[in-house]
Amino acid sequence: MTSNRTSRELLPDPVVQVLEEYRRNFRMELGLWLPRDGDDPFRLYPRGGQGLIPRPDSTLLDVPTRSGVDLILEISGESSEIRGAAANALRTTLEQLYLYAEEVRYFTAEMSERYEEINLLYSISETLGSLLQLKDATHLILSEVCDVMGARRGSLWVHRPVEDRLHLVASVGEGGRQGPLAADDNSAVTAQVFREGRSMILSSYEGGTKNDGALAHGSGSGGGGSEPDRANGRGDAGDGGEPGSPMAGDSVLSVPIRYTPPEEDARTVGVINLIGRRRGGRFSASDQKLLAAIASQVGAALENNRLIDESLQRERVSREMELAHDLQMKLLPSLDSFDAQEVAARVRPADSVGGDFYHLLRLPGGRFGVMIGDVSSHGFPAALIMALTLSAATIYASEVSSPARVMTEMGRALRDELESTEMYITLFYAVVDPTRGELVYANAGHPHAFLMRGKEDTPERLPAINPPMGIAGDMEYEERIVPWASGRDLLVLFTDGLSDDLVAGSRRAGEYRILEEVAGLRDRGAKEIVDALFDLVVEEGRPEATPDDRTAVVLKV
Repeated sequence: MTSNRTSRELLPDPVVQVLEEYRRNFRMELGLWLPRDGDDPFRLYPRGGQGLIPRPDSTLLDVPTRSGVDLILEISGESSEIRGAAANALRTTLEQLYLYAEEVRYFTAEMSERYEEINLLYSISETLGSLLQLKDATHLILSEVCDVMGARRGSLWVHRPVEDRLHLVASVGEGGRQGPLAADDNSAVTAQVFREGRSMILSSYEGGTKNDGALAHGSGSGGGGSEPDRANGRGDAGDGGEPGSPMAGDSVLSVPIRYTPPEEDARTVGVINLIGRRRGGRFSASDQKLLAAIASQVGAALENNRLIDESLQRERVSREMELAHDLQMKLLPSLDSFDAQEVAARVRPADSVGGDFYHLLRLPGGRFGVMIGDVSSHGFPAALIMALTLSAATIYASEVSSPARVMTEMGRALRDELESTEMYITLFYAVVDPTRGELVYANAGHPHAFLMRGKEDTPERLPAINPPMGIAGDMEYEERIVPWASGRDLLVLFTDGLSDDLVAGSRRAGEYRILEEVAGLRDRGAKEIVDALFDLVVEEGRPEATPDDRTAVVLKV
C-alpha cells in the first residue's frame, strides 16, 4: 500500500489542491494518513512532511473512500472550535473529491476498454473488407478477438447445409476437436448453440461443465446440461475446437453466427467459441454482446463469401457448358463442304448439350449417306451417347454399304452403354444413290422421316422398320428401298422437339405444319428451308412446353 503507484492513486491532484487551499487560507497544519495494519500509518500529505505519526494535539477524522480504504485527516493549529468546523467541512469536501476521482478512474477504464472493443470492431470490418481469403480472414479475426477479450483459446465453425455439419475454419490455441461436427450432435455445446441460435456462457469445474445460463438476446436460462460429453462427465466444454478438456474453473462463451437477409428471417450460419480467460474469471454479458456484434459482421461476410463462391461456380459451370456445347457442335459434320442448295442441317439443344444429332457422309460411287438420331434424354448423359453413336456411325458406314448392316453393327457397339444408362435412340439412316435412282434406308423407331416428291404429291412417310436402338437388345436391323429422283425428290428428317409443340393438343398437327412449310419452299435451297423450319413459332395461346432438342435435315441431291 506504500508504493508510489498506490500513493498517487490515493492522493489525486484535486485533493492536493484543496488541502493546499485550506492550509494557506485557514493557516492550519494539515496531514493525510493511510492506516496500516500492525504498523505506523503512512503519510500521504504533505509529501516529505515531518513526523512519523499524527501529533497528539491534532484533530483526527476518518475520510472514507469508495475504494474501501479509510484515510485519516489530521488538522492542527487555530482554536479547537474553528479547527472542528473546518475539519468537518474539509472532510466532506475530501469525501466528494474521492468519490469523483473514483468515478473518473472507473469511466476512464471503461472508456479504455470500450475503445479497444470499438477498435476491434473497426479492425474486423477492415479485415472482412480486404481481399484476404476467408480462411485467412477468419483466423486473423479470431486471433484479435482472443487477444482483446483475453481468451486463451477460440474457434470458429461454419455450417454447410448440404452436409448439415459444422466445419472448423479457424482456431486459436492448442487442443480441441478438429473434425466436422454434426449439427444434431446432442453432446456438443457448439451444435446446441447452432441449433438453438442463442449464446451460452458456461463454467467448467472438476468432473464436468457447469451451465451458467444461456444468454439469448440478453436473457434466457441454460435449459438442459451443456457439457458436450455428458455420459462420462469429462468436462469437454465444447469450445468449438470442441475443446478437449478445459481447466477447472474455465469460462466458456459460445455465440451463434447469424445472418439476416433483406426482408427475410435471420438464420444461423456458424458458431464462435471462446474458452478460458488469461486473467481468470468468467465471461460476462458485455463480453457476449461484443462477441455477438462481431459474429454479426462475420455472418454477413460468410454469406457474401458463399454468394461469391456460388457465382464463381455458376460462371465456371456456364463456361464449361459453353465449351461442351462448342465441342458437341464440332462433332457434327461441317456443312461447309456441302452445297447449301442441296444439303442443310441444324441442331439446337434444349440445354447447352443434348442428345439430337445428324450425320452426313460422302460414300463411294457418288452415293450420299444421311443419318438423324434422337437420344431419349437431355444434357450430358445424352450428349455422351450422341458422341459414341456418331463415332460408331462413322466407323461402320465407311466399312459396309448396307444401312441395315451399319445399324446392326452400331447396335452391338452401343449395347452395353445403352443398357447401363437405360437410354435408347430413335435412329434413321439412308443411303441415296442418284445414279441408280434409289434410296435405301433403315429406321429404328424414328417417326419423322419423309420423302417429298412432286409439288402435288402427298409426303411419303418412311416408317419405322425396327424398334429404337437399345429397346430390343442385340438384333438384326432391316432395310427398305424406295425410288429416288434427283432434282425432284426431297428427303425431310426432323426430331419431335421441332414439331411436337407447334400446335396445341396435337403432335400430328405440328408434324403437318412442318411438312406444309417444306412444301411451300420446296423450290428454295435446302439451307433456306431449314432456316424457315427453325423460324416457325409456337401457336399463339399455346402454353410453354418443356423444351426439347430440335434437329432438322433436308436433302435435295
